[in-house]
Amino acid sequence: MNTDPERLKPLKLVIFDVDGVLTDGRIVLDDAGLESKFFHVRDGHGLKLLMRAGLEVCFLTGRSSRVVEHRARDLGVRLVFQGSKNKLEPYGRLLDQLSLTESETAFAGDDLVDLPVMRRAGLALAPADAVEEVKAAAHFVSRYPGGQGAAREMVEFILKGLGRWEEIMARYNV
Repeated sequence: MNTDPERLKPLKLVIFDVDGVLTDGRIVLDDAGLESKFFHVRDGHGLKLLMRAGLEVCFLTGRSSRVVEHRARDLGVRLVFQGSKNKLEPYGRLLDQLSLTESETAFAGDDLVDLPVMRRAGLALAPADAVEEVKAAAHFVSRYPGGQGAAREMVEFILKGLGRWEEIMARYNV
């Protein structure tokens, strides 16, 4: 992917779909109807790195799940929009709420429902196992599938492209 570095400069907000981007897309229901999702610890650390670099992080998902609430709280993600079948509506509200322009946003999605926001965001990202239409719309496609390191690679792509990676890594160079 040859992404114009100018797309990265204005970024202030990175929005992630959950199922299929931060998870592998599987939804596990037990006999009692309790839902489980599987998140990768390195993806979560990546989101913390984005926040440490001063970027806002948001979850914007079509489904509603208490699991997502728990994951957001664990990571310190304060912007969470669930049950959004038309993701453009909460996206527009989010831009208004934060006084941002579309060019100041990145969106990571994996399925057709994500295309409208991906086409409006300044930077569109996708995991390796996204549907073909989504990968075609993305400015960056991870080498990794959703829930298996894709979000972390997206974060590193952004932070390195912004020239912030070495600064963020300084705390680990002891």
